[in-house]
Amino acid sequence: MADPFTPTKADKFSFGLWTVGNRGADPFGPVVRPRFEPPYIVERLAKLGAWGVCLHDNDLWGIDDDEATRERKIKEFEKALKDNGMVVSMGTTNLFSHPVFRDGAFTSPDPAVRRYALQKVCAGIDICVGRFKAPVYVMWGGREGAETDSGKSAVEAIKRYREALNYITHYAKDRKYDVRFAIEATPNEPRGDIYLSTTGSVLAFIETLDHPEMVGVNPEVGHEMMAGLNFYHVVAQAIEAGKLFHIDLNNQKIGRFDQDLRFGSEDIKGAFFLVKLLEESGYEGARHFDAHAYRTEDPEGVWDFAAGCMRTYKILAHKAKLFAKDKEIQALYRKDLHEPSPKYSKEGHAKLAKEKFDIEKMAEKGYRYEKLDQLVMELLLGVRG
Repeated sequence: MADPFTPTKADKFSFGLWTVGNRGADPFGPVVRPRFEPPYIVERLAKLGAWGVCLHDNDLWGIDDDEATRERKIKEFEKALKDNGMVVSMGTTNLFSHPVFRDGAFTSPDPAVRRYALQKVCAGIDICVGRFKAPVYVMWGGREGAETDSGKSAVEAIKRYREALNYITHYAKDRKYDVRFAIEATPNEPRGDIYLSTTGSVLAFIETLDHPEMVGVNPEVGHEMMAGLNFYHVVAQAIEAGKLFHIDLNNQKIGRFDQDLRFGSEDIKGAFFLVKLLEESGYEGARHFDAHAYRTEDPEGVWDFAAGCMRTYKILAHKAKLFAKDKEIQALYRKDLHEPSPKYSKEGHAKLAKEKFDIEKMAEKGYRYEKLDQLVMELLLGVRG
């Protein structure tokens, strides 16, 4: 009998070149694994059942590569994609590694740095969208922030951020690219504090852009948990707003540095409700794993990590179906929240103002969430369903 939790391309699982390509370096130690070349990554991920890969421009070609070297690397990558039936599901630009971006890219106080950042992004779009046909292009402002607010105005920084996004969306429209942009929020790291630090702040920012219809969000589990937020709620708001264009799946311990742990490895209940939300909401985008293997792992352990991310998602998707079929759980689940609240009208308000409520009696009723939560725990622990 086939393993029902074996991933297939229909699941739309994807990994960034930088995720399985992570070599295990940290601030206290050097790399511990050899470099994987992009075509090899594509081949190995395809064998595991992945559907797509994502990349920063400089994951594939070096920032100082000449045109011939860049073209050779791109063609080798394209061949690997074709040979393995893989797609580029998302592209993005590295605006954080080179020292030129030490004080930001779009929000750098140096106008020349801001212009260079725009040049670099547009060149990346030309390859990832124009050539690889990536449907989504992500903007992660890892260097858009400050350690001290003594040096520059946060108000002006947001203005420069807006101008950059407007430039890029106008460029994409002018080139007639079929692409949507997704902004990824981060509260901190690598900067002390980062502008547009949560998905909620990004959603508000998007509405101030010239083409808000082209821009959505790319929430990441770990980034929102670093801010102490409930990621399920974050994603639910993005879905309700019609702005979930992409998602980064990993895991995190609250209050820690940006850990990028294997999906589901730390917060199994939170991961369950996230998967349930994605599967039941009609989200059609990539299930992208922006995580990496422990530093303890050798090269083969990287593929154990990748397989684990996908397998955990599939298991949790199965658990979500059991949740929906469990009669005792469904009897306790509050479906009355699906009943819309009243819309205002003069006549309707006149009726509402006269309605009598026995609030003491209403307050007597408990919601039995303790029992419901225990049933969910038993479902997840494998003793139910």
